[in-house]
Amino acid sequence: MRIVTLDAARAATAVEWAAAEGWNPGLSDLPCFLAQDAQAFLAVEQDGALSAVIAATRYGATFGFIGFYIARPDLRGKGHGMAVWRAAMARLAGRLVGLDGVVAQQANYRKSGFCLAWNNIRFGGVPGALPVPAGIVPAGIVPAGEVPFAALAALDRGVFPAAREDFLRAWLTAPGHVALAHVTAGEVDGFGVIRPAREGHKVGPLVAGSPAVAEALLAGLLARVPGGGTVFLDVPEPQREAVRLAERLGLRPVFETARMYTGPAPEIRAAQLYGVATFELG
Repeated sequence: MRIVTLDAARAATAVEWAAAEGWNPGLSDLPCFLAQDAQAFLAVEQDGALSAVIAATRYGATFGFIGFYIARPDLRGKGHGMAVWRAAMARLAGRLVGLDGVVAQQANYRKSGFCLAWNNIRFGGVPGALPVPAGIVPAGIVPAGEVPFAALAALDRGVFPAAREDFLRAWLTAPGHVALAHVTAGEVDGFGVIRPAREGHKVGPLVAGSPAVAEALLAGLLARVPGGGTVFLDVPEPQREAVRLAERLGLRPVFETARMYTGPAPEIRAAQLYGVATFELG
């Protein structure tokens, strides 16, 4: 049994395991995360086969995120998962580390120094009509590629504790991803992305300077979903505007995770955060 770093081809196996667990990964997610950290995926290998996987993604010099923590079902309880967990935490040593954990497993994560910050709620379903709110002109919504990337990166930095330009560039342009921005009086004040997943489409991020801008962007993104299919939106529970927006669409809670950190939760400018899907692998 040994710890190995997975290349893109073998990391795809971890994505398949996640799909089998019901995590519903996006169809083009993996290359985006590898653009951020090409060595993020670790695994336990035994006799040439993978037995447990994890992603320990580095963002800048001070932040990391744990995700995709899966042991092969037939080998659970044999120490493989703990081995890869320790390797991941060692890789992120010295950083603030976050994760989205199973709510019922919080006690286990606390043993490794994690504390609850908030719960993320996944809303899902076939959305109802969402008209563009009054005062928001349709011309204000443009393809994200038509606005300066620096403006989008600045908005993203308001809702994420570290810069992640390589990831963001890949995320905005990945196959199947639709990215829109909102411009008011020449200033970019919101952006959002919708992407195809194994089931339906996922919205994330949706970052805006006001509920009205968030609503306009969401309406534009939903208009790109073919055939009115299923849509999923992950919302931090404290963001009540985002919760209300999901409920107005007729979406219902389908899953919940515990966002936890090894130290104080990063400050996020709540006025800009109206619905952010979990970018991190997990």
